[in-house]
Amino acid sequence: MNKFNPRKLKLSKWTACAPVNREKHFLVIQLLCDEQGAPIQVELQAVHSARVELLDWRELCDSKRWKMGWS
Repeated sequence: MNKFNPRKLKLSKWTACAPVNREKHFLVIQLLCDEQGAPIQVELQAVHSARVELLDWRELCDSKRWKMGWS
């Protein structure tokens, strides 16, 4: 399980453990929060293709799917 502060996710780097379409490295470009300021989703951008996807921020805690940093 990856441990991190969800409020510091913006501009963090992530590596997919099972890359799809050669998209392995991702950058969190935006953190979407609710009215109280609690994080809800992150906007991930693939470095290889610049494709953007929305993801529940809790999914980044799964160390079987995501690693912190680029490796």
